[in-house]
Amino acid sequence: MIAAAIDLGTNTFHLIIAKSDGGERGEPEILFKTNLPVRLGEARINQQEIIPAAFERGLLALEGFAEEIKKHNVDAVKAVATAAVRSAANGQAFVDAAKDRAGITIEIISGEEEAAYIFKGVEATGLVTDCSLIMDIGGGSTEFIICKPGEVLWKHSYNIGAARLMQGFFKSDPLSAEEKEAIIKHLDTELPELFKQCAKWQPQLLIGSAGAFESYAAMLNPGNHNASIAITPFRTLADKLFKSTHDERTKMEGLIPLRVDMIVMAALLTNYVLDHAGIPELKLSTYDLKIGVLYSLLKCS
Repeated sequence: MIAAAIDLGTNTFHLIIAKSDGGERGEPEILFKTNLPVRLGEARINQQEIIPAAFERGLLALEGFAEEIKKHNVDAVKAVATAAVRSAANGQAFVDAAKDRAGITIEIISGEEEAAYIFKGVEATGLVTDCSLIMDIGGGSTEFIICKPGEVLWKHSYNIGAARLMQGFFKSDPLSAEEKEAIIKHLDTELPELFKQCAKWQPQLLIGSAGAFESYAAMLNPGNHNASIAITPFRTLADKLFKSTHDERTKMEGLIPLRVDMIVMAALLTNYVLDHAGIPELKLSTYDLKIGVLYSLLKCS
């Protein structure tokens, strides 16, 4: 069976096409993968609107994905839309236009469903060996999953994605002390339940799901993006990001253009969680939501 998974994120659209070996637990063979910086949440995510330019970029990306799917003779396709589409007043209009123009049927998933797919993807890495907290920082939302091998203990999706925080608070260059304080106060009101659950379950590992965590790894270990992100070097990197200007960040090795500004919000959010959850270890999972969607299609364990 050949399957295609499409993840319509707030910042990036992902396509991955893979072939199952037919076994219950076999690793699928990746035939094609790509991602495009669509920036669907550009400018007005906090106003619940996909602006016309972003709307068109998204449709063009999906038209290209449809061509790749056709080339690879795909048997099954699953496309899921997350925070930017589910929170937008014109989100359903985007879904309808995608069907008309690209022939792709999109399922708008809830934050809870998104977290479940993220867990499935991260679990496939084998990193979940004890009680862990998975964190996936998106543009529109951030998902948290407390889990142990084979089991989700608690999960929740919060509307505190990097693009949403950036548009709501990040107006200075570099980030001002006042803006940083305002973001922290906002997180104080949003995340008490997360830390209540952390106190209950005592996760000992924070697993960062792809995205910003891949950027941390690339910046800390140029040319060697391993699965460990030592906390002390990360804290130093975060402080450097908070003090940097936009132009300075564009020159930082390992930081892709799409994340030049949003990485500041991601680092602040990661720092905040490490501070309040008291977790002693941080690792990167390169598997995330799209792998979870793919594995659900291929029935991989």
